[in-house]
Amino acid sequence: MPRERPSHQICTAERVLKILLESNLARVRADSVAETLGMSGTTLRRRLRQDHTCYQFLLDRVRQYRCERSLRDRWRPGKCLADELGYLEVNSFYRAFQRWTGLTYSQYREQSGY
Repeated sequence: MPRERPSHQICTAERVLKILLESNLARVRADSVAETLGMSGTTLRRRLRQDHTCYQFLLDRVRQYRCERSLRDRWRPGKCLADELGYLEVNSFYRAFQRWTGLTYSQYREQSGY
């Protein structure tokens, strides 16, 4: 089993991903993540830039992961998933879903046999 690196050796992006994976995405914001990490929002943005990424990209990856995992178990209405993943508008979720999969939500449902 691999040993965990001390927290000072873990890049900021990895720490943000860990927080996002453990968070309620409907409530988590960049400033609250920065506060959890003991830094300002500006410092968080700067450190993520040093890691060649940004908060929105990491949030999008976590949303995609949770969506795929959720749909593996059972079919869920788009509105329910959108709320769970922290989208304020269901249409924003549908656009993100199509970007992730190349399919509309209804096309995915048809192909999945739900």
